[in-house]
Amino acid sequence: MTSSTIRPANTVTEQVSPPLIAEVIEESARLVDQHYVFPDVGADLARLLRQRLADGGYDGADAEQLADLVTQDLRSLNGDGHLGLRHHHVPVPAEQGAATLSRMRSDFDVSLGGVPLVRLLDGGVALLKLSPALFPLAWAAQPLAAALTLVAPASALILDVRGNGGGDPDTVAFICSYLLDERTHLNTMHWRDGERRERDDQSWTLPHVPGARFGGTKPVYVLIDGRTFSGAEELAYDLQQLGRAVVVGEPSGGGAQPYEGWTVHPHLEVTVPTGRGVNPVSGTNWEGVGVQPDVACADADALVLAHEAARVAAA
Repeated sequence: MTSSTIRPANTVTEQVSPPLIAEVIEESARLVDQHYVFPDVGADLARLLRQRLADGGYDGADAEQLADLVTQDLRSLNGDGHLGLRHHHVPVPAEQGAATLSRMRSDFDVSLGGVPLVRLLDGGVALLKLSPALFPLAWAAQPLAAALTLVAPASALILDVRGNGGGDPDTVAFICSYLLDERTHLNTMHWRDGERRERDDQSWTLPHVPGARFGGTKPVYVLIDGRTFSGAEELAYDLQQLGRAVVVGEPSGGGAQPYEGWTVHPHLEVTVPTGRGVNPVSGTNWEGVGVQPDVACADADALVLAHEAARVAAA
């Protein structure tokens, strides 16, 4: 998942000495080479970073500039939006994955657990906004269960994931479980050979959920835009491929490959996709192309169009 960081007013730009720049680039190159889901691309990217370092492409960069330059280089071969060197204005933990979780936790705490809006619209249509991310299920299960139970009696449901930067595949499966009547295969993750998994991981809806289900027959609409990314795209894509929801809005960002993060400097985290998802219906995913809406329209018109369609479908 991706998210911008707001610079605190009293933050001074972090300087990075030439030896530290070399260390950051070398460690980033090593991690990409070792972990990127496509080994040949990972090797090419590692060579590119080392060549750019040798050519002086990163000379004189501060931490934020270095993050921008390296991210541009990492995405130059195949446009993978999960690849990057992420800058954090506040120093981040050194443990693998801790930087991303720390940022997500602060977002979670100020967004009502990722469910900032539940509203009943005219015609008995419920609107559920999921933002800014689909947080780890261990955090998000309680607020999501409460919100999904609240909208269960509605005649139709609009899920708004515009601007949602993504998140946990388990959270995607949890949400889908409220919208389907039978246990359903959603996705299969294929990990790079030699990575953490000894087998491919399948994602299925849950046989039981806390609270009440919306169910598998009433109309569902999902709103997306160009900032909808990663796990939020999976939610829209899974429901679309199953024929369970109508997707409305603008094509999404196109990030289907889950990543892991490694801290390579107190203010820098390299993010590397380590797997790829394959949908059991389409046999592919939305990487690089985005989720294509069933009803294409400008972002400003999406809610109005979805609401009108939902009212008609539920009548």
